[in-house]
Amino acid sequence: MPGAGSGEWSPPACWYEPRTASEMRDYTQRLLQSWTRIPEEDIAPSRERLLDYYQRGEPYTDYNLDIEGEGWFWVGVANPDHRGTAAASACSAYGIWAERSETPVGQPLAVSPQTLAEAAYEWLPLPQTSISLSPDADRPQVVNLPTWIWQDTAAISEVSATAILDVLGLEVTTTAVPGALTLDPGTEDATLHPADGRCILNPDGTIGLPWTPAHEGETPPCGITCHRATPGTSTP
Repeated sequence: MPGAGSGEWSPPACWYEPRTASEMRDYTQRLLQSWTRIPEEDIAPSRERLLDYYQRGEPYTDYNLDIEGEGWFWVGVANPDHRGTAAASACSAYGIWAERSETPVGQPLAVSPQTLAEAAYEWLPLPQTSISLSPDADRPQVVNLPTWIWQDTAAISEVSATAILDVLGLEVTTTAVPGALTLDPGTEDATLHPADGRCILNPDGTIGLPWTPAHEGETPPCGITCHRATPGTSTP
């Protein structure tokens, strides 16, 4: 379903999503098998805590296999783009059992449509742009003369990305509608036009204003004025 609204989103580094009792058992067994390469004195405490938690009744017995169809374990999953980060470690707690119609009590990171929408936001492709410059980019760099930047066709289209979580039947599509072209001169010795460097799209979807001799001496609605030449570069 298309997302709505606008604003600055922060893609989640991790979240909790459901696993069946059988999946939890199989995952735990694979994990224990991988630990056999670690010296016994180093791994024994962690192994015993894990088995106590899921298998020996502290608090779950035999991975809750006897009530598998009634609920599932919510387990931590790292966003693929944030694995190994400190933020992703926020989802390192053991799995929490909840009935299938519920989410874990007191677990704000349980996956939701909002979580998936924010994850999809991070995966949005950047729209392609084709801009024009005056002075032209293939001429030597000029200083203290505004470079006009524009796109005279409405060529920037909206982009979308979809995140799916099959086990919950969730499918969320995040759509970004272009609103501005952001300028970055790559140097502090430059003035941006406008001052914040954000060239808002015109009502017809174009950007800026094409330079013509009639605009000689004017400040461009979208552009850059470099105040010092950068060796080896051309017009921005």
